[in-house]
Amino acid sequence: MDPQLKWTQPGSGVIVHLELFWGRIRRAWLKTFRRGYLKRMEACRQGDFNGAPIEILDPRDLKFYRNQQGYSWKKEDDPFRWRDHVGFARWGLVELFVFSLIFFGGAGLACWLVGTLELEGTGRLLGHLTAGALTVIGLLIVWFFRDPPRRVPSEPGVLVSPADGKVVEIREIEDEFVGPAYLIGIFLSIFNVHINRMPTAGRVIGLRYRPGKYLNAMRPESSRENEQLAVRFEQKEPPFRPMIVRQITGAIARRIVNDLKPGDELERGEKFGMIKLGSRTELVIPREEGLEILVKPGDKIKAGLSVMARYPVSSGTAGEPKGVPR
Repeated sequence: MDPQLKWTQPGSGVIVHLELFWGRIRRAWLKTFRRGYLKRMEACRQGDFNGAPIEILDPRDLKFYRNQQGYSWKKEDDPFRWRDHVGFARWGLVELFVFSLIFFGGAGLACWLVGTLELEGTGRLLGHLTAGALTVIGLLIVWFFRDPPRRVPSEPGVLVSPADGKVVEIREIEDEFVGPAYLIGIFLSIFNVHINRMPTAGRVIGLRYRPGKYLNAMRPESSRENEQLAVRFEQKEPPFRPMIVRQITGAIARRIVNDLKPGDELERGEKFGMIKLGSRTELVIPREEGLEILVKPGDKIKAGLSVMARYPVSSGTAGEPKGVPR
């Protein structure tokens, strides 16, 4: 685990601190009025220590600390699990609420002022234009945080896209973790779904975070210079191929979210984080005989749905996985 990763959103942000402040109020209320609920949460809690810097009373308190070792709850014991199925990214629900309040509330206020002040002519037109512009921005924010369901392909040997967007780069590289590899770069505009998914069933080996710039994610140098978080993992089945998914910020997107920690096991297409607003995601996979790259620059793809590459099922030899012991 990269020691810089103290929580799931390493770039911080105003909304994060608002949520943490609300969390202190919420915990005080729970300890005063919901003691029975807290006893139930304690009874089904997993782990024997708190690895987070705040008091953890229930799964809601883990939102920013799921990547830390310590307390956890099974999915069936999480009373907030329903938030995974509301059609919007769980990591962005508070941003969605705050920005909707600002933009839709501002549009309503502009309309109210036009009527209350009985504006005419240019003033009335400007009022309506302001309300319309704020409504459009609000709708774009809602559209950005959507989380549509995906039917993940079950065909053996395939790798699905880790992100929605457009393929902007495919090149051969040498990587210290993967070895001889292909790098596939995906650009995500503000109109794409920004949730990241696992390209294959795998086990997390490590995470590497690097602060950096916020260049336009379409530019190749953004891969080297922008803030980024790399997830190193290996397939769960022989031949245990090592791979990397790299989340990279863009000119507008400045918030990477990643829930993972070493040892986590995920299925193909499973969600593990997002990048808030336009950004870039890269997939690094080993080169080997029989590998088929099924996308090309310019292709539009969807996370967990579009097949990017296919390995021959019979290729490789069984062996022991490397990295975190089972």
